[in-house]
Amino acid sequence: MNTIVFIETNKSGSSREAIKAAEKLNFFTVLLTDQKRFLEERSEFPDVHQMIFTDINDYDNLITVIHNLKKTGKNIKGIFSFIDYFVYVAACLSEKFCKSMVSTDAIYHMENKILTRNVLKNLPISLNYLIYKPTESLSSFLKTVEMKFPLVVKSPESAGSKDVLLAKDRDQLISSMQTLLKKRPNEEILLEEYVDGPQYLVEVLVHNKKVHIIAVIEQEITFFERFIVTGYSLLGQLDTKLHYSLLNAIHSVVHAFDIKNGACHLELRRVNGIWKLIEINPRISGGAMNRMIEVGHGINLVQETIQLMLGNKPSLNKKHYKYVYTHYLTVPYRGKLIRVTGKKRSSKYPGVEEVYIKPKKGSILKPPKSMGDRCGYVLAASFSKQEAKRIALEAAKEISFDIEPMNTTA
Repeated sequence: MNTIVFIETNKSGSSREAIKAAEKLNFFTVLLTDQKRFLEERSEFPDVHQMIFTDINDYDNLITVIHNLKKTGKNIKGIFSFIDYFVYVAACLSEKFCKSMVSTDAIYHMENKILTRNVLKNLPISLNYLIYKPTESLSSFLKTVEMKFPLVVKSPESAGSKDVLLAKDRDQLISSMQTLLKKRPNEEILLEEYVDGPQYLVEVLVHNKKVHIIAVIEQEITFFERFIVTGYSLLGQLDTKLHYSLLNAIHSVVHAFDIKNGACHLELRRVNGIWKLIEINPRISGGAMNRMIEVGHGINLVQETIQLMLGNKPSLNKKHYKYVYTHYLTVPYRGKLIRVTGKKRSSKYPGVEEVYIKPKKGSILKPPKSMGDRCGYVLAASFSKQEAKRIALEAAKEISFDIEPMNTTA
């Protein structure tokens, strides 16, 4: 039985759509997870043919689980993950058990923000940065910091903005570093220069060293206590000059990482005509991204990524060029969700393609400190950029979260 094994998923978004894509490609799907609630909600995962509750943080255990699957007659064609922390693990296991096509070493470096900066340090696309080692005295290190404020303070393993802090002055820098050290006392800390300007997310697939720009998305970032993306605008038609300047910048990054085959998304800002890399991740962006690309260009990117990783040629021809805007929903204060109203009304707006509400009744909601704290989204499409955004924002006004306020402590 031709089988694809997935290591972890979210209930919705790109990682879940990858499992659905594998099922559509007629593979038997196996999910390895350490989330007990998924077993309790088993009926909500019809696309997962076999769910195994196991310790996915233990590499030797994963090897044992996969050996056991093979013993039961599963012909394992691929081991994949679309979740942070497990992309590299899955690539290593694929290398061990299957014919792996992805550039594993590149994934390893991309998953760590400090290793990423070291790979790119001699390129114009790189930001100025410093690395704090926990063996150093914090007070001694701070005396050597000559970078101008504001600075961005990051954990090298951070994902979804959870451990990315803005320091506008020395006091905030000390506070930010102490916050990260409290959480991970033995981990290095990355300090980067803060650059201003419009931010773009670029979804890329590399096949036999050829770079394919799948989608370019303008990001709208709202600063709560963290940098949270609250709006994504997928550009239908791309200005030729913008396309080639992005392509040149991305080529330099792909070459530096020596990516032969693989998927990644880059977050970039343009400063004085020069592209600067904010982040790179070795997978498609999560949340609504796969759906946005499908609506905007007719490409199911997770499906084509699976094809690539299986050694097949991905189908990347764009069927159309729509503008897509996704507005993410957040709440202003902490509280218990009583009910959500307006979803049906919002869905009926002409141009709205999807309305997704994440939390269930009784959930505890709070202002976002990570992308995972966002409460849902409204996704709209049009052949006009401004119209797609207008529709999404108007439709989002219909949605209301009725919250019972709670104590403000996290």
